[in-house]
Amino acid sequence: MLHRMHKLRQELIYSSLYGRIFLHSILLGIAAGIVCGIAGCAFLWLTNSAFAVNRQHPGLIFLLPAAGLLIVFAYRRAGFPEDRGTNLVLESIRSDQQVPLRTGVLIFFATAATHLCGGSSGREGACLQIGASVSQALGRLFHLDKKDMHLITMCGMSGFFTALMGTPIAACLFSMEVISIGALYHFAFIPCLATSLIVYAIHGALGFEAEAFLLRNMPELGLVSLLRTLGLAVGCSLVAILLCFALHKTRKLFVTKISNAYLRVLAGSALLILLTLLFPSGDYNGTGLFVAVRALEDPARPEAFLLKIIFTAVTLGCGFKGGEIVPTLVVGATFGNVFGALLGLPPEFAAALGMIGLFCGVVNCPISSLLLSVELFGSAGLVYFAVICGVCYVLSGYSGLYSSQTILYSKLRPSFINRKAK
Repeated sequence: MLHRMHKLRQELIYSSLYGRIFLHSILLGIAAGIVCGIAGCAFLWLTNSAFAVNRQHPGLIFLLPAAGLLIVFAYRRAGFPEDRGTNLVLESIRSDQQVPLRTGVLIFFATAATHLCGGSSGREGACLQIGASVSQALGRLFHLDKKDMHLITMCGMSGFFTALMGTPIAACLFSMEVISIGALYHFAFIPCLATSLIVYAIHGALGFEAEAFLLRNMPELGLVSLLRTLGLAVGCSLVAILLCFALHKTRKLFVTKISNAYLRVLAGSALLILLTLLFPSGDYNGTGLFVAVRALEDPARPEAFLLKIIFTAVTLGCGFKGGEIVPTLVVGATFGNVFGALLGLPPEFAAALGMIGLFCGVVNCPISSLLLSVELFGSAGLVYFAVICGVCYVLSGYSGLYSSQTILYSKLRPSFINRKAK
């Protein structure tokens, strides 16, 4: 009898403890959601407005050198002569490092300036930095301990990703999966989901629409169509490796050849102006998301994916700010459209596969990628997207957008490798 009473007492204590921890984590997620929802939508509005102004006034490309000099000056004055970007965010979740609030403020306005003047970059990489800096500032305000700081950082990443893409479930899983490949941070699921859903509600209340596209001309599921999808996945894997190589090596080349950051951004500006004069359509400036949307409906130009890689690599390599994920989606859509048609797939459908496959190949997150496909295109083509995510995850090797991303387990065999993406 006494034993049963003692056991019941222990269960009540554990239940109470779990309840307090559960409530605490949800409250963290809610707090991060409110702050990130407001800040994330402000960032979305600002970058959209900057890009819209650039489309109306393409001559702003000639102000790119001035914008670059201002960005370099601002970062140096703020104490960041060498910006570590999203890599610092990933490291802060595994260590005691912090992402200062001024990091978020800098990338907030620097990304807008880059888009205003025609630089080729995305927003999601920037939003991860802003989300981490804002949420950590909130954590410091409430004197959170180290473990809770890691948790609220992931909440901030989820929230800002949701604000930019309008895909709360993929955003939630992405922040849990991208840090250490092979170890999913399950404890963060509920608070990250709470943050994502609150941001999604704010996103809709402020009049922003979530990204969602019609999946066009999906072929009948069968061996032939799956083999064609497999062929497209192999091609996307190679392009993912090429994209990561171009981004990393261009940055390294600029730093090695031009040690002065001001001269570096001027040289990159001159090159971007020249490229824009050679290819004046504007398709490769800014995020270029409209190019990806167009590839989901009409044939893409064969050279489009290569030109987007070049424009983005030069922009980010010389010192301008922004993200890599939207350019990745553009590269994937245009490549998938062209290469898929050669394989016999409907080009519009192949563009959708290319978007998701390339995203998976560069971030090494197959689960998030699969969920992203459902939120963007619905579940009708889930088998095809599962194939392309699985193949691209394995065949892209250990390439990745973020060099601080840890890959804990081999992609080829059940063995612990604990290595960085390259």
